Amino acid sequence: MKYPPSTKPGESLKNKTGNWRTFRPIFLHDKCTACGICDNVCPEGIIYATGKTNAAGKNYRDCDLDYCKGCGLCAKNCPFAAIRMEREEK
Repeated sequence: MKYPPSTKPGESLKNKTGNWRTFRPIFLHDKCTACGICDNVCPEGIIYATGKTNAAGKNYRDCDLDYCKGCGLCAKNCPFAAIRMEREEK
């Protein structure tokens, strides 16, 4: 038996899901080496290269907080401590 999809492709883009997080990532741009590890471990796929460079000439990363759930995988896996988690102030 086949089941139809419960939502249409792209539906999640309409539903911002970051409003229930407890912690948010803070990207320390001067420490970023543009290794891309945070991009790869983010389960939401919301970390991106900004197109801006830091003092070392690296294209540093940032994230879309509208969809960030605050899991902290990016900070935990960053070998350069370029991301720290901070309690979300509401």
